[in-house]
Amino acid sequence: MAQSPSRSGRPPIQQLQTVADLLETPALARLYAHILQHGPVTVSEIVDELDIPQGTAYDYVQNLETAGLVEKTRDQRPYEYDAESLALTLSTDGETQTITPALIAAVARRDEDEDIDVYIERHGLDGLAVALEYAYEYVDGTVNHRIAARELDLSPLEAEVILQALEPVANEYADAAA
Repeated sequence: MAQSPSRSGRPPIQQLQTVADLLETPALARLYAHILQHGPVTVSEIVDELDIPQGTAYDYVQNLETAGLVEKTRDQRPYEYDAESLALTLSTDGETQTITPALIAAVARRDEDEDIDVYIERHGLDGLAVALEYAYEYVDGTVNHRIAARELDLSPLEAEVILQALEPVANEYADAAA
């Protein structure tokens, strides 16, 4: 049976595995989000700006390139890389969730923002994705933390904390969410 490649020409299961890795590895998510926001960039620029080891940066870029989420935009050294925006929609048992660059960027902040890390521990990635949707509305002023608390079944304090933690992501990706 023939394999149906994705838009990037890469096998969809391989892309799915890389997206799963992005959600499980905040440093990889941070690198992807950085390339998406600032690309095209070289690995040296990534190493300098994200303060990660050079070998790790090369490995991550290669993994993302193999999955078709990052592509080489310059064929001469130093190579430059740009990221493909992703939108992966998953459906299980009637529930649908979309993995977006903004969600990846929120996961990328997990190592640096304890509030996001604690929220993921308590509510999982699905909970973070839903909170991110409220963060967009919080940023544009259509929702306050009390409304979000009621809708997310959180205390007002926990809602305020996660909305404030996600505010930079919501501001950065507001155009993509619209």
